[in-house]
Amino acid sequence: MLKHIARMLALLLAAIGLLGLVQTPATAIVDRDCSDFATQAAAQTFFLASGPGDPHGLDGSDNDGRACESNPCPCGSTAPQPIAGNLGGNQDYEVVRRNVGNVVKITDGDTLKVRIHGIGVRDIRIIGIDTPEVYGGVQCGGKTASQRMRELAPLGSTVVLFSDPSQDDHDRYDRLLRYVERKGKDVGRAQVNLGQAKVYVYDHNPFRRTANYQRAMRNARVNDRGSWDTCWR
Repeated sequence: MLKHIARMLALLLAAIGLLGLVQTPATAIVDRDCSDFATQAAAQTFFLASGPGDPHGLDGSDNDGRACESNPCPCGSTAPQPIAGNLGGNQDYEVVRRNVGNVVKITDGDTLKVRIHGIGVRDIRIIGIDTPEVYGGVQCGGKTASQRMRELAPLGSTVVLFSDPSQDDHDRYDRLLRYVERKGKDVGRAQVNLGQAKVYVYDHNPFRRTANYQRAMRNARVNDRGSWDTCWR
């Protein structure tokens, strides 16, 4: 009898041991959502490191390469980051210049003045867009494009400027060529998406965000937004 009880206890302990070994495997990829990140910059860093395809669905429905746009700043950028390379004679890296400043004037729909911290007031020509003119003859849509820019980047608001290594640093008027972002939103792309600007590729040299901007322009044109309805039929 005692031997039988001992045998049963042994079998029971063995079963418990096997159950301890057979556990639910850890999930290979823990799904994340925007509430897991304190800032948009943290979400953007994770999004870029997660590889293509947005496996966590952080980009939302607009598919603009920017994660969790509703999260508070500090905000990250879709702009390419410096690529580490050889520090010897031939350096194999690209420098993205990043500056923060405050808007002091809206010149028109694609140009503004920014007081850049530590540098001073500079004219900024937004990379990749072109809006109707308001100087030297007002073109159809020019005044509206300027007003939309005032709404996207109000006077006094803080903006982040990013250069594009594929483009010149200045244009022929000595204006800085930059992407402009405010609260994590790409202002130039927003102008295109609103139908206030067309995509502008200078000298047949595509900028880094060309494909993204062109998608926004197709969307605006198909939906007759802004000047696509009133001026560019």
